Amino acid sequence: MNPVRNSKTSTNMLNAVTNPMTAEHSTKRKISNGMNRRDFFKATGLGAASLAMPASLMAAEEEAAEHILDQADARIEKCRKGDAVLRLLGPDGKPLKASTIAKIAQTRHKFLFGCNIFKLGRCRTSEDNAAYEEHFAAMLNFATLPFYWWNYERQRGKPDDARTEELVRWCKAHNVTTKGHPLAWNWSEQKWLPEEPEVAMRAQFKRIERCVRLFKNDIDIWDVVNEATHYDRDKAKKNAPKLTEAIRRMGVGAYVREAFKAARKANPKATLVINDYRTDPAYAEKVISQLVDDSGRPLYDVIGIQSHMHGRYWGAERTWQVCQSFAKFGKPLHYTETTVVSGPRTSQGWNTTTQGEERQAEQVSEFYRVLFSHPAVEAITWWDFTDQGAWQRAPAGFLRADMTPKPAYEQLERLIKDKWWTQTKATLTPGGKVNFRGFLGQYKVAARSAGRRLTGAFSFDKSTKEPIDVQLS
Repeated sequence: MNPVRNSKTSTNMLNAVTNPMTAEHSTKRKISNGMNRRDFFKATGLGAASLAMPASLMAAEEEAAEHILDQADARIEKCRKGDAVLRLLGPDGKPLKASTIAKIAQTRHKFLFGCNIFKLGRCRTSEDNAAYEEHFAAMLNFATLPFYWWNYERQRGKPDDARTEELVRWCKAHNVTTKGHPLAWNWSEQKWLPEEPEVAMRAQFKRIERCVRLFKNDIDIWDVVNEATHYDRDKAKKNAPKLTEAIRRMGVGAYVREAFKAARKANPKATLVINDYRTDPAYAEKVISQLVDDSGRPLYDVIGIQSHMHGRYWGAERTWQVCQSFAKFGKPLHYTETTVVSGPRTSQGWNTTTQGEERQAEQVSEFYRVLFSHPAVEAITWWDFTDQGAWQRAPAGFLRADMTPKPAYEQLERLIKDKWWTQTKATLTPGGKVNFRGFLGQYKVAARSAGRRLTGAFSFDKSTKEPIDVQLS
């Protein structure tokens, strides 16, 4: 069983009902090249609903989207970069001489750019596996590891910890931060679960505590509860009757609170995420507002937002509005599951196309620019890295099925590792000091002193106020 393909709901229709999507932001370049607005929307696959939209409303939405995008770079400069004073010290602990030239190069973003890593080592061929690893490590610093209970512990008492350990080792070797997903989700359940719903739920909470404690320091970010807002969907009742009934008896609020308490008990320092595909008020009212302790303090650290766009691209305006809606809770936002496809669904199949790949690249670039520019967002996780085995068998990957990068990969890599990446030279002032401005994250420094090449490293974020001493050797 592919736990992704068989464990996801068809969220796009529900999202379309609960959150009407805005029209896709049309680029000035394409329209100015002779394609009128109606033909542009038809070409990009927005469908009859968008074509039927009154021209005045469409124009207003385009204007709103353009305003959001026009201001994106300024917001990125403000919220993703910072200033610091570096003091470079030689091997003897003394400041390097004034006029020394230092090369400062970023090695990692503080912002988390990620993807699920479910296919690592499990692609079709050894060559495919090598390409998967190479492209993943070249662009991303964040990985989601699978913890679907029904697949993770198919036989009672025999969890697949070995696979998790394999993924953790690879991530550590490539400086990739790990996240476990999900600890609790009533989308399916094992036949060996106890028949009594309350007993089954106690086993669920025990399982949460076990996983978080076992992988403490290896995995310290967790999607604790997944898709609780609409926990009682017909498929959930059919596929996981015991757990679904247990939630009904407990109430959603009690369910999510107990799950988070179990995770917190196992690792008080872990970052705990509540995750859902719903972006309408129901998520806030039924789940987030209920996930607090007796004093009203949040039991969660991060609000997770799914953004699967198999049906239609959200557009800049809707993306921004979703951020604004959930930023009101005062907690960081993680976009936990993102999909933009690179080809239309047809009766002959769902495959990537040249036109679809070009459109995907434009939409991915726009989507990431909007999110990277919103101060509440701290992570974006793409869902399927490759079209091989992608959920719904969609052309949802950054890589094609043959593991060659699509334009979306190349476009995003240029943003993450070029436009949003700091490399600079600086001349030291007396005391070995240099004023520095760059993207928040990790850096290496190189300088020559007394004929020797010296290197060191440092990291900084918005909390950095005092000068940073960098010991070079």
